[in-house]
Amino acid sequence: MKIKDARSLPAIAQEDLRRKAVKAVKGGRTQEEAAQLFGVARQTVGRWIKSYREGGSRRLKACRQGRPPGRSLQPRQAAQIVRAITDRYPNQLKLPFYLWTREAVARLIEERHGIALSVWTVGRYLKDWGFTPQKPLRRAFERDPEAVQKWLEEEYPAIRAQAKKEKAQIYWGDEMGMRSDHQTGTTYGRKGETPVIPGTGQRFRCNMISAITNRGKLYFMVYRKGFSTVVFTAFLRRLTRQIEGKLFLIVDGHPVHRSRAAKDWVAKQKGRLHLFFLPGYSPELNPDEVLNQDVKSNAVGRKRPHSQNEMMSTVRGFLRSRQKQPVKVKNYFQEKHVQYAAL
Repeated sequence: MKIKDARSLPAIAQEDLRRKAVKAVKGGRTQEEAAQLFGVARQTVGRWIKSYREGGSRRLKACRQGRPPGRSLQPRQAAQIVRAITDRYPNQLKLPFYLWTREAVARLIEERHGIALSVWTVGRYLKDWGFTPQKPLRRAFERDPEAVQKWLEEEYPAIRAQAKKEKAQIYWGDEMGMRSDHQTGTTYGRKGETPVIPGTGQRFRCNMISAITNRGKLYFMVYRKGFSTVVFTAFLRRLTRQIEGKLFLIVDGHPVHRSRAAKDWVAKQKGRLHLFFLPGYSPELNPDEVLNQDVKSNAVGRKRPHSQNEMMSTVRGFLRSRQKQPVKVKNYFQEKHVQYAAL
């Protein structure tokens, strides 16, 4: 006899089949004989017999189809979970996870509401709630949310108002190091054969410092050695020579930016140049970081240089082309996390 999947039968038919098989075994037939008689697997009959012995006839009754009663979230409970995963990270809720995975959400639901759900069911809930798996922006643990909020709501609006009052231009500055073996993007190759990118076998690097405005202006300097007060003050000197009027430059809290040498140089400008500092560990608030990514992705990462001079020439050429494309520079400020600086 062909073995059938009892789970494909209606619930009431499943119950009737279970009762008949158990009755047959109680009447003296072996489990294998009962399985052949009713066209199911012997292991299935074995599970039915075990259930009957553990709970009697009630364990053979038909179960409701779909999600078991008491195993679904009520609207109020669902709203609490959505709020928790929107406002907090797992580690902030003392859960042993770094990111909100389905497993992490399942653990949260079980701890908050005593409901154990499969990761598949949790995935359905997340989809219904409008959540999708995404690659998160990397932020340091040391980042202070209150300081960021103060910057967005108080400090930067005050800088903007002051710049308007004093007719100063606001620039956003940053520096970046680049390696010759950096690569980005994908390349086609035969299935099962990973393409190999030829290189010189040597590693070298160069660095750049830049400043941009939401009006599309861009200034830069490419250099060989590491970032230092000498490099920073040289760049500031270039900016003050090339830009007319007052200049407000917003940078991060790098030690060089806050150094005594930098402060002394700025002081000598007699109010023409002012430095402002972003909250600590918050690079995503700086629009100039978007330019950095543009350079890495479209200048350095797509062409393997053979020497440091070639690498520096490539970076300079790319930045000069961006200087002639103010609309692209303006578009850096349209990234979601820096739109606040677009005004």
